[in-house]
Amino acid sequence: MIELGAHWEFIVAAYLGTVVVVAALVGWTVYDARRTRGRIVELEAKRPRRRGQ
Repeated sequence: MIELGAHWEFIVAAYLGTVVVVAALVGWTVYDARRTRGRIVELEAKRPRRRGQ
């Protein structure tokens, strides 16, 4: 096992903080993609259809 030394609390907190931030960014990206996809569907439904298509 790797010896973390006297500053192991800081090292563990830094890794946990990084995991939390990355997870939040992934979550926000998924949320925003779903919201944007829903908005696109809504706008496409409101779009007037062209003749000949």
